[in-house]
Amino acid sequence: MRRKTKLYAAALGMTTAGAIVLSTGGASGHGYTDLPISRQKLCQNGTVTNCGSIQWEPQSVEGPKGFPGSGPADGQICNAGLGQFAQLSAPKTPSGGAWPTTKVNGGQSYTFRWQFTAMHATTDFKYYVTKPGWNQNHNLSRSDLNLTPFFTVPYNGQRPPSTLSHSGTLPSGLSGHHVIVAVWTIADTSNAFYACSDVTF
Repeated sequence: MRRKTKLYAAALGMTTAGAIVLSTGGASGHGYTDLPISRQKLCQNGTVTNCGSIQWEPQSVEGPKGFPGSGPADGQICNAGLGQFAQLSAPKTPSGGAWPTTKVNGGQSYTFRWQFTAMHATTDFKYYVTKPGWNQNHNLSRSDLNLTPFFTVPYNGQRPPSTLSHSGTLPSGLSGHHVIVAVWTIADTSNAFYACSDVTF
């Protein structure tokens, strides 16, 4: 009887461990930007606290592709329309402070970097930025953005490596706090991945 109890406990332990792996995105991870550092990465590394489940799965901000013509609704762009990650779209961090920013220089080259936990066949990577005078006091909307990407990287259905960097020129004529929206469009599904990074020009 005692031996059966031990075997049951061991099996239960393995089942629980498997559930933890699944719940943290280990079975179906994807990708996020860490240069400039994205809001989901700031939550994952503990710079921003009280973020909820995004801290364990920064790679999972996946929503409909086709931005800006389709894709996530206004006010939910940074969380890709996923309610469990809604804090990523708020103008303030969960603790009420400003989102930390990365200092950048307009008109100069910048190296963007993605980290992937699943390397999907890729259509392209596109980068958008907020317009001068954008409304910083509400969730990000299309009306806040220049809807023409300032940088596009075609990928022709290839699969990226686990870390991918590419350099492009940042737009000039911007100053102060802005948000860069990075969109990784998947070639063989109806989805894309979204990452918002706060920067100071």
